[in-house]
Amino acid sequence: MSKNIEIATVGGGCFWCTEAVFEEVKGVENVVSGYMGGKVPGRPTYREVCSGLTGHAEVVQITFDANVISYQDILVIFMTTHDPTTLNRQGADRGTQYRSVIFYHNEDQKNIAEFVLNELSTYYDKPIVTEVSAAETFYEAEQEHQDFYKNNPDYGYCTFVIDPKLSKLRQLHSDKLKDA
Repeated sequence: MSKNIEIATVGGGCFWCTEAVFEEVKGVENVVSGYMGGKVPGRPTYREVCSGLTGHAEVVQITFDANVISYQDILVIFMTTHDPTTLNRQGADRGTQYRSVIFYHNEDQKNIAEFVLNELSTYYDKPIVTEVSAAETFYEAEQEHQDFYKNNPDYGYCTFVIDPKLSKLRQLHSDKLKDA
């Protein structure tokens, strides 16, 4: 069967967390950490994005085979492995660079994103604040941010923040994992 390769771009706080989640999902071919959504010209650096002054969000760009996993399933996994009800914050990370956002690449993705947000809204006590915006230029993050969890599993942030997210992923979406 031939592959049906698509791109999804989402931001759910720190990109290390979101990247680690999607690296375990069946049908995901590649996950790249980066930045999107800012208004400052030129390639931003991690330090600039962390300042909160660029308008960029930390995001991951997910290359996936839609014959194996749907865009809708990608978004459901995304929405259930971070808190989409906190504005410009995930845990201790605060600022617009940590906002919950779905950047759609076409009208179908936009419609699916709006559908998923509407469907999942009844599962949360507070309103979902996830932004849905057209994809813009994606800037790949510096090399030290790629595969961060895979390369640093014992780093404090990884054990205290990412490990619980991965546990939640494995509990809620075990049928969608590469090793399932």
